[in-house]
Amino acid sequence: MKIGIVGSGMVGATSAYAMIMSGIGREIVLVDKDEKRVSAEVADLNHAVPFSNPLTVRAGDYGDLKGAKLVVISAGVSQKPGESRLDLLKRNAAVFREIVPSILRHAPDTLLVVATNPVDIMTHLAARYAAEHDIPSHRVLGTGTTLDTARFRFLLGDRLGVDPPHVHAYVVGEHGDSEVLAWSLIRVGAMELDAFCDRQDICLTDDDRAEIDDATRNAAAQIIDGKGATYYGIGSAVAKIADVILHDQRSVLTVTTPTDIVEGVADVTVSMPHLVGGDGILVDFPLSAMSDHEKESLARSARVVRVAIDEIEGSND
Repeated sequence: MKIGIVGSGMVGATSAYAMIMSGIGREIVLVDKDEKRVSAEVADLNHAVPFSNPLTVRAGDYGDLKGAKLVVISAGVSQKPGESRLDLLKRNAAVFREIVPSILRHAPDTLLVVATNPVDIMTHLAARYAAEHDIPSHRVLGTGTTLDTARFRFLLGDRLGVDPPHVHAYVVGEHGDSEVLAWSLIRVGAMELDAFCDRQDICLTDDDRAEIDDATRNAAAQIIDGKGATYYGIGSAVAKIADVILHDQRSVLTVTTPTDIVEGVADVTVSMPHLVGGDGILVDFPLSAMSDHEKESLARSARVVRVAIDEIEGSND
C-alpha cells in the first residue's frame, strides 16, 4: 500500500523511518518543495531498507500521491522572531490551503493525517478545506495527544513496574498546555489504579502524581531545550496511526478530529479517545466516567482551542 508524506523535515522523515523499521506499507512517497532536502532524505532512508523491510521510498510531487491510502501532512512554516501566534497560524493556514486541495486533486479517496503543530487547529483547518472537496471529517485526523498519551503511559508504567501497553490511560483535550491527564480513567490491566497500588503495596502520593503530570505536560519543552526538536516520539506515533489505518486494526487512539460538542464547547477539534480503522474515525467514545474536575478542565481546554479557531477564522473574513 502507498503512503504519502508531505513535508520532509524531521517529523516527516522520522515518520518514514519508523514506518520502514516497522514494515508499514509498501511504498512511501515524500513530497516537499525543497527538492535537495527531500532527495537527500529519500537516499538516506533507502539505505536503511536493506536492514529492515522491503519498501520503496521515493521523492515525488502531488501527482505521485495517486492511489495513496493515507497522506501524512507534516509541512508548515516556523515562527519568525517577533511574529505573533496568530500571524504564524495565518501563514500555516495559507500553506494548508495550498496543500490539502493539491493532495485531494490526485488522491481523492485518501485519509489525511495531520502532524503539523498546533495540530488541533491545523487539523480543524485541514478538515474545513477537505470538506470543500466533499471529504467527510471522519477521514481527517491529527496526531493530537497520541504522543502525550504514550508519555503518560510510559511514566506510569515506569512508576508502577508495569509494561506501558498494559497501562490504560489517556491524555485528552488540546495538544498543549491545557491538555488533561484523565487520572480517574486509569486502568492497569483490568484494575483501577488505586486498587492496583493497594494490591502491589505501592504508594502513589499527590507529589508523585504532580511529578508525572509535569513530566508529561512539559516533555516536549524539555526535549527541545536539550536538542532543539522532538521527532522520534511523534514519528513513532505517526507510524502507529498509519499502521492502524492500513490494516484496519480498529484501535482506540487519542487523535484529534472535528467534534460537534465537547463539554459544552461546540464545533471544536481536540483529542478524545476514538476507535480508528481503515476508514478513519469509526466511533467517538464519551468520557462520562471522568471526574467533575477533569470534565471542567477538558471544557477549559476545548475553549482554548475554540478561541484560537475563532481568531484564525475571523482574521480571514
